[in-house]
Amino acid sequence: MRLSVATTSVPGNLHTKLETVSEAGFTGIELHEPDLTGVGGKAGEIGRYAASLGLDVEALQSFLAIEGLTGRSRRNAFERLECTLDLMQSLGAKTLLVGTSTHPESSGDQGAICSDLSELAERVASRNLRAALIALPWARHTRTEMQALELVDAVNSPALGLGLSTFFSLADGSQPSRLRRIAGSRLFHVQISDAPALDYDITQLKSRCGLLPGQGDLPLTGFVRIIARLGYAGPWSLARIGDLPRGSSDSLARDGFRALVSLIDEAAQVEPSLPAPMPGLPPRVYPAGFEFIEFVVDKETRSTLTDMLHALCFRKERQHVSKLVELWRQGSINMLVNTETKGMAACAFAEHGPSVCDMGLRVKDAKQTVTRATMLGTPEFVQAVDAGELDIPAVRGVGGAVVHFIDEKSDLHRNWDVDFKEIPKPLAIPPSGLRRIDHVAQTMHYHEMQSWLTYYTSTFEMEKTTVVDVADPAGVVLSQAISSPEGEIRLNLNGVDEGRTFAGAFLADQFGAGVQHIAFQTDDIFETSSLLAHAGFSRLRIPECYYRDLKEQFGLDDSLVGRMQDGHILYDRNTDGEYFQIYSTPIFQGFFFEIVERRGDYQGYGVRNAPVRLAAQVRHVQG
Repeated sequence: MRLSVATTSVPGNLHTKLETVSEAGFTGIELHEPDLTGVGGKAGEIGRYAASLGLDVEALQSFLAIEGLTGRSRRNAFERLECTLDLMQSLGAKTLLVGTSTHPESSGDQGAICSDLSELAERVASRNLRAALIALPWARHTRTEMQALELVDAVNSPALGLGLSTFFSLADGSQPSRLRRIAGSRLFHVQISDAPALDYDITQLKSRCGLLPGQGDLPLTGFVRIIARLGYAGPWSLARIGDLPRGSSDSLARDGFRALVSLIDEAAQVEPSLPAPMPGLPPRVYPAGFEFIEFVVDKETRSTLTDMLHALCFRKERQHVSKLVELWRQGSINMLVNTETKGMAACAFAEHGPSVCDMGLRVKDAKQTVTRATMLGTPEFVQAVDAGELDIPAVRGVGGAVVHFIDEKSDLHRNWDVDFKEIPKPLAIPPSGLRRIDHVAQTMHYHEMQSWLTYYTSTFEMEKTTVVDVADPAGVVLSQAISSPEGEIRLNLNGVDEGRTFAGAFLADQFGAGVQHIAFQTDDIFETSSLLAHAGFSRLRIPECYYRDLKEQFGLDDSLVGRMQDGHILYDRNTDGEYFQIYSTPIFQGFFFEIVERRGDYQGYGVRNAPVRLAAQVRHVQG
């Protein structure tokens, strides 16, 4: 399968772009002509360099304003065409992408347009090349792919076909089913990009394209399935994305490859006519829950964490057989406290200080999970283990932390019995009712947010929600929730700038992205609150005015509001159910715990309460 990418989707000079897209796994490029002119050198040299990296120049983009002109404007257009065809032959490019004309002098006369396109087809054919006509929504006359198809059919040349862009075809809310009328032999090139589901006029977005596949809301899987049924045999090309985020060129190329392969793989699972994009790629993984969360601390910061765990009524139950790692438990929650001075944990502490360094996820097949992740570009994590201990498959995650995978088809689910020994006579601490990990929030730079969204949704069966803006006293935090279909795994990805918001300060102090808070679920928030009070749990103080507003907004009775105020419990409600929250005071560089109760089918995270919580945290930190 031919997978290409527009050179405009990757930062850097052209040589760097070619190297990074090749390393990411692409087999071809859509070369944007300004990239070529910007690097200098001869086109033939660039073409040969691309070929040496295993890259075909699938297309040269984009040639504009060829049809419907007269006089000198027409002569100039065809002179430009000849120069462009010379360039293509030097490059070894296959297809010229021709955008429908936006020229102010362009005539809408269909006969003249067909005549011009026929001449274009003849000139392209004489060079043993071909051209793909792409309808630009902001063009003068030909604005839809069906109008462009009528022109292609009228010309009826094997050298002129249709080019499709998912952004142009779907971003206005259109469905891909209407594309079934296209003959596969007429389709020369397909560009893939995503976009949010917004009510906008795409004719106004002349200089902006979309997002990576999976980052928006377009029905891309349906599009790919329909195009495959048409018999399309050309390249699947990752189109130019809009505002390029900051980040290294290799990470952006890797994200693009991961997103494109994941999309085509998902479509291939249910479309027999579509070959798999990567032979041997396992299917997306269903994450069945959190097996553990691991903190790294030193001797000085260990007591801060363990005091908090004591106050949450966790009990220290086991000790690793060969490492300075303790297992603290409550309900189905396993928290690890690592004070090792060598290995992965020590490196994480040196870089980030006391922090979450590892997560364990329950999956059906741990080895296949790592295989899929690494085939899509995620670095595998390997660390030596002592004789008799389990070698648990793992990859690198957010901020360089590790993600381990536990399954039941091997001995991995026995890790607590194999790698840990029981603590003799552990303290008999009554539990506080915490049952399971409800969600984990990871804080990162804005420009990393979409990258990690792509990582999670391409590796695992996870669904995303709409990005929301959370008001902080010093700025705005972008937050996006993703979860497994039944909610066994819930993650909040929070994008911030360093040093401004409460989350930004955490990012700066941690020297990079990481887990900023962990939420535990209880069945009775008021009973848990009472037990935590007796255990000495230090909770975030919520101002009285919040509860006055709460009563008015939701019409709650005085008794319930009073109980929530006494326990500094926050509240939210929607048509599906109710949500209760308690927050710990922050420890380390802004990390905190949360206790939640979900009633009914509430699936949110109390977003309306986030500004209240953030303001309270800032007040606490400032004293």
